[in-house]
Amino acid sequence: MKQLLRSLRILAGSLAFMVVSVITAPSIVAADATNEFRKPTIDLGMYVKNADQTARFLTNAIGFRELPGFSVPAAMGSKIGLVDGQPFTVRVFALDDVDQATRIKVLSFPNTEGKAPDMAFVHSMLGMRYLTLYVKDMTRALERLKAEKVPLMGETPVDLGGGTLLVAVRDPDGNFYELIGPRR
Repeated sequence: MKQLLRSLRILAGSLAFMVVSVITAPSIVAADATNEFRKPTIDLGMYVKNADQTARFLTNAIGFRELPGFSVPAAMGSKIGLVDGQPFTVRVFALDDVDQATRIKVLSFPNTEGKAPDMAFVHSMLGMRYLTLYVKDMTRALERLKAEKVPLMGETPVDLGGGTLLVAVRDPDGNFYELIGPRR
């Protein structure tokens, strides 16, 4: 039930960016006819202070792959209602290079300084608060985080039982990530 609620929160927060995906995606595989969605995954848009720094975190520390991105002209962004007349480039990251992979779309606006939310705890502000990633090998995940000098939050890793560990970290903008998986 908790996973379903998390998924619904992420879906609600990313619907606006899905519009851009549908407009610019080269191909979208048709989903099951009983489902009202054309693609069974979601894309999450993430406004960051420094796209290069976030790209290094996502690829080197977490293990995402960078895929081809796209640009959105100012007129299109305004027409959709996502931006106030600024063009922007979207860098795309996925856990796998397949059409059905959920994607994180990273965008930054060098001439605009966004307001940083209160990131003290997950409950400090409303909205999408964290991403959960299920890893196959927590030992490998911890090695990547250590190599990139990403500090672990709280007293993680926490043993969830059955050999499954949970690790919590923050990206360069303070966004929360939890990694869950077995130690190998």
